[in-house]
Amino acid sequence: MTEQPRGIISDKMIDGILADCRLNEAGFKMPAPHCHPYFELFYVESGACSFFVDNNVYDLGEGDFLLIPPQLFHYTRYPAGDCKRNNIFFRAEHIDARVRALMPQGESFFAEPRIFQTPEGFREQITGLLARMFKEERIADGRSEIMLETLLCQLLLLCGRECHFVNDLPDDIHTTDRQIVAAAKFISERYMDDITAADIACAAGYSPNYLSKKFRETTGTGVHEYLLFTRLQRAALELILTDRSITDIAAGCGFSDGNYFKDAFKKKYGVTPRAYRKRPPEHIV
Repeated sequence: MTEQPRGIISDKMIDGILADCRLNEAGFKMPAPHCHPYFELFYVESGACSFFVDNNVYDLGEGDFLLIPPQLFHYTRYPAGDCKRNNIFFRAEHIDARVRALMPQGESFFAEPRIFQTPEGFREQITGLLARMFKEERIADGRSEIMLETLLCQLLLLCGRECHFVNDLPDDIHTTDRQIVAAAKFISERYMDDITAADIACAAGYSPNYLSKKFRETTGTGVHEYLLFTRLQRAALELILTDRSITDIAAGCGFSDGNYFKDAFKKKYGVTPRAYRKRPPEHIV
């Protein structure tokens, strides 16, 4: 197994493809929910886990892939026992345009989370390709960057040919998780309004106190923290994509206090909203 690549759970852009493989024991919890400005390809080699991605909960088992696009809030839990998982972190430019075009739905394949399941007869090939990527990362010579890009393209091509792609959410999400998803979707749809913990709890069918406890147990973050994250994430997109004033963006994303918005934004992104808007495209998070 390789050691944890530096900086992968952060808002910093990676220079090249990073590969990681490890065994997470039952009950292991991530230090905190996070997002990052690059893709993550997650593969369950053995065991099972639950993934909270943006507004949805995905239950993954042996042979399952999950593709997570940049900037999506996600968190992993391992409630069912030990899980051997593999992670590949990459940017869009690491994938040949011809490979992107050959994926299901072409370029749009990479625009949202994707689950794809590997038939048992092809899992050995998948783990073999992943093992070669982990080995290549350890070699780290002048050829490794191209080798890793080639292996990633080969992995995606094999998946595109042999895997079963799940278009809809799994039907076996636990009932409690469904309530958490309802709360998260309510936040996603109403983040711009003056919503309260009671409003969110009502949408989930829970009392505010119970929702607070259950939401943190399920996602690893609190209801208020998730609401704040959603508002800041939408505000960051507005800063990049529109010419609206910072005051209008703050108000439109649910912030009634402009100073609080600026302080919270700087705490998350490391710069003020004004400085964030002026960043070169390659440094946008």
